[in-house]
Amino acid sequence: MKLIYFHGFASSGASGTVDLLRRLLPSAEVIAPDISMDPAEALPELKVLVENEQPDLIIGTSMGGMYAAQMHGYLRICVNPAFHMSALSRVLKTGTHRYLNGRKDRVREFQITRDTLRHYADMERSQFDGITDQDRELCHGLFGTKDDTVNPANARGIFLKHYAHAAQFDGGHQLNEQVLRRTVLPLVARLLPEAYAEAVKPPVPDYMKGIKY
Repeated sequence: MKLIYFHGFASSGASGTVDLLRRLLPSAEVIAPDISMDPAEALPELKVLVENEQPDLIIGTSMGGMYAAQMHGYLRICVNPAFHMSALSRVLKTGTHRYLNGRKDRVREFQITRDTLRHYADMERSQFDGITDQDRELCHGLFGTKDDTVNPANARGIFLKHYAHAAQFDGGHQLNEQVLRRTVLPLVARLLPEAYAEAVKPPVPDYMKGIKY
């Protein structure tokens, strides 16, 4: 299984969630990019990455869930997608902010400017354009009933206007091990049974590769 994970706001591809995915799916290839904080850069970069990698599955959380929903033509799971980042004043504030996790380029801080806010608003107005009947079936939404960052009832309502599959789970905004084990991975197993069965197996040691019995 090749899986791409899109992290949430101010996080990185080195988040604890990525470590969990690699531990729980030891034989899967988990690709986790550092996402730009400006959607004018992030969205085209992520589309190119997905087109190049051709993943079996995309999982996105919060801001990453919003981006994952826009990866048309690919199977994806959006956990607590933040469809209206520009309205999250507690999160998206102008000024200098620190990343929550280390990033590949070792940059520790990022800027949110008025242009950044405008870019989010512009993207949000067109984020549901171009959805086909096939694509409605490929996108799955998971919404935590205790989410205090993104209103789960509102987000789920928005999701169901455009996509066919939405479910609730007992949890908050962040994707933790309990939610992964009880909610996300069972859905992966249902959507991709053969690939999932292979992904959870321990990887074959290098010294045993190529050995025929």
